[in-house]
Amino acid sequence: MKKKLILIAFILGFASVRVALADEGMWLLHLLGEQVYNDMVKKGLKLSKEQLYSINKPSLKDAIVIFGGGCTGEIVSPQGLIFTNHHCGYDAIASASTLQNNYLRDGFWARSKAEEIRAMGLSVQFLVRIEDVTDKVDEAVKGLSGADRFPKFQAVANEIVKKATEGTGYEGRVMPMFKGNQFLLFVYERYTDIRLVGAPPESIGKFGGDTDNWEWPRHTGDFSVFRVYMGKNGKPADYSTDNVPLQPKHYLPISIKGITDGDYAMIYGYPGGTNRYETSFGVKLKTEVENPAIVGLRDVRLKLMFDEMKKDQAVRLKLASSYASIANYWKFFDGESKQLLKYDVYGQKKKFENDFVERTKGKPEYESLFVQYEKIYSEWTPYSKHRVYINEGILGSPLASFSASLQNLEKILLKKDATAEELNKAIQTANNNRKNFLEKENKASDQNILAATCKMFFTDIDPSQHLKDFYAKIKTQYGEVTEGATQKYAADIFSSTMIFNDEKWNAFTAKPDLATLQSDPAFAYAAAFMKNFGDNYSSLLTRFNTQVNELGRLYMKGIRETNPNAKMMYPDANFTMRASYGNVKSYTPRDAVHYDYVCTLTGVMQKYKAGDYEFDLPASVLEAYKQKNFGQYKDAKHNDLVVSFITTNDITGGNSGSPVMNGKGELIGLAFDGNYEALSHKIAFDKDLNRTICVDVRYVLWCIDVLGGAKNIISELTLK
Repeated sequence: MKKKLILIAFILGFASVRVALADEGMWLLHLLGEQVYNDMVKKGLKLSKEQLYSINKPSLKDAIVIFGGGCTGEIVSPQGLIFTNHHCGYDAIASASTLQNNYLRDGFWARSKAEEIRAMGLSVQFLVRIEDVTDKVDEAVKGLSGADRFPKFQAVANEIVKKATEGTGYEGRVMPMFKGNQFLLFVYERYTDIRLVGAPPESIGKFGGDTDNWEWPRHTGDFSVFRVYMGKNGKPADYSTDNVPLQPKHYLPISIKGITDGDYAMIYGYPGGTNRYETSFGVKLKTEVENPAIVGLRDVRLKLMFDEMKKDQAVRLKLASSYASIANYWKFFDGESKQLLKYDVYGQKKKFENDFVERTKGKPEYESLFVQYEKIYSEWTPYSKHRVYINEGILGSPLASFSASLQNLEKILLKKDATAEELNKAIQTANNNRKNFLEKENKASDQNILAATCKMFFTDIDPSQHLKDFYAKIKTQYGEVTEGATQKYAADIFSSTMIFNDEKWNAFTAKPDLATLQSDPAFAYAAAFMKNFGDNYSSLLTRFNTQVNELGRLYMKGIRETNPNAKMMYPDANFTMRASYGNVKSYTPRDAVHYDYVCTLTGVMQKYKAGDYEFDLPASVLEAYKQKNFGQYKDAKHNDLVVSFITTNDITGGNSGSPVMNGKGELIGLAFDGNYEALSHKIAFDKDLNRTICVDVRYVLWCIDVLGGAKNIISELTLK
C-alpha cells in the first residue's frame, strides 16, 4: 500500500510535523484531539465529533463492521445491506459456487431476499464502545517485565472483559497501544447470520489479477454485497429462515455526484497492522532475510498451484481463494523490500535512533537500549530464515500443514493420564480439520509443493540446522537430494498416508494408537520439521520476541517522553477501528510520469484481452460500453464511467472494504489496495507517494444496476 521517506526522523515521534505535512495517521476515534479534528475540518469535513463517534447516539462508527476475520464492511441500507470488497467476500462466493452455478465466474445477484445465500462461517462485528483501561492494567503488571508481564496482562485483560460484557452477549478485547504503554477495551456485538446478496463476475471483481495488484492505474471492480440478519427480537441469532434483516443504528447514504482532484476523503475501518516505530535492526532483518525468503517460497507455491488451476475449471474453483490469498502478499513483500531499500529506510531509522540516544543522555533507563537491541538481533538472525521456511515452505503444503495439526492428538496419546473425554475431543477436532482439509485439497499441486519446499529447505537452510539424519534417509532411499528425489519421496507420502484413505483413517480414529500415527508418512514428515524447530530453536524465538516486545515498550515510552507533541501521536494499527483523512489526489511517481486521480471504463476496454486469465471481460460490459449505457452513474467531467480513484489516505491490510466518504459522511467508494511506489507503508509512510486505491461507488452501482439488473438492491439505497 504505501511509502517512501522524507523527514522520517520525525515520523516516529513528532506527530505534529506529520499532521502538518502529510495525511499520515490512523486515528482512534474516541481520542481525536482538537488539532486533528480541526485539520479534518480544514481539509473538508462537515461533521461534528459526535457524528464521527458516539456511544449515546447513532454515529458513523455504527455503520462500520469487522467483516469476517480480516476485512472491513459498511452498512448501506436500513435493511442491513453490506458493501465490502470482492476479495473479502471471495471465500464465501467460491464456497457458494458449483460447476453448475459458478457464481465466482458468472457473478450472482439475488432478486429477492429469499434468493440470498447463507454465508457459512461468516460473521460481522459492530463496535459498541471503547474504554481506556490503562490504569487497571498498569496496576496489575506493575514491576513486571518480559515473560513475567504477559501472563499477568492476559489475566487482568480477561477480568476486564468479563466484567464489561457479562450478561450482555457482547464480546470484548483489551488491546495494547503504543507497544504496551496504553491499553484500551473494545466491546463488540457479533452477528453470525450473514447472507450473500450479490457479486460481479470474477472478470470484473478481479480484473487485472496479479499483474495489476498493488498498481495504479487500476481498473478492478473490487466489491461484493452481503446482508446481516437478526432474530425477530432484534438481537444477534444463529441462522434461521425466521430471522429478519438487521435494522442498523446508522447506515451510509451514497453520493453519486462524483469526485474531483483535491476533494476531502475520509476512511473508517480496521487496519490490521503497522510497525511505524520499528527499529533499524528490524528493517535490516526484513529486507535481508525474511521478505526475500517469503517471496521465493510463495513464488514456487503459486506457480505449482496455477499449473493445475489452468488445466481444470473445477481445480481453479477449489484453489481460487487460497491462491488469491497467497498471491496478494507475495507481491506486497517483494515491493515492500524494494521500497524500503530504495528510500534507505534503514538509514533513516538509524539516524532517528542516534538522535534518540542524544535526547535521552543522562537517563539510565534508555542508555543501553540499542546495545540490547543489537545483541538480541544478532542472536536470532541466523535462525530467522529457518522459521520462514517452516511457516511458508514446509507448512505451505496443505497436507503437511494438516498433518502438523495432528501433533495435538499425539500429545494426548503420549499423555499417560489422558481421559477418554480428552481423547474423544482430540479425535473430533482431527476429524473436523480433516474434513475441511479434504474439501479444499488438490493433491497434484500439493504433492509438487511438498516436493519443492522439501528440496528448498535442504538447499537454502544452513546444514547445521537440518533435521538429524532426515535428508540422509532420503539420500539412502532415493539418491542424491535433487528435485527428482524429493518428487519420488513426496509421491510415496501421498500414496501411503492414511489421511487420504477413509478406511484406514476411520480404523485409526476408532482405535487411535501412537504407533499408527507416528508411522504415517505424512505425519512423520511434518512432525520431523516441527519437532526439530521446537526442540532446538523455539526457545530462541520466544526469547527474541519477549525481549523485542520489552525493548519496544521501553523505546516507545522514551519517544513519547521526549516528544513535545506526544498527544498528537497515533498508535500502530492493530485491527481496531481507526479513521484516516486526506484528499483525492493525482501524483507524479517519477520523472515525466503523471498519474490522474481516476480510471475509467475506457481504460478497462484498453486493457481488455479476450480469453485472457486476468483481462477478459463479460460480454455485458462490452455491449454496455459500446452503447455508452452508463445511466445516472456517468461522470460529467470525463463523459465516461469512472471505475476507480486514488486518495492520500493512510491505510493498510484490514482496511480492505473500508468506506471512503466525503465530508458529509456519504459513501463515494470502497478502499481496496495501495500503490506499488509506497509499499513500505507498514513501516514508513510516504507523504508524497502514498495513495489508497478505491473502487468508485458509481461503478459499483452500475455493475449492480445496469449489468446485473438488480434494481431491488438499488431501491434499498439512499442515493444523493
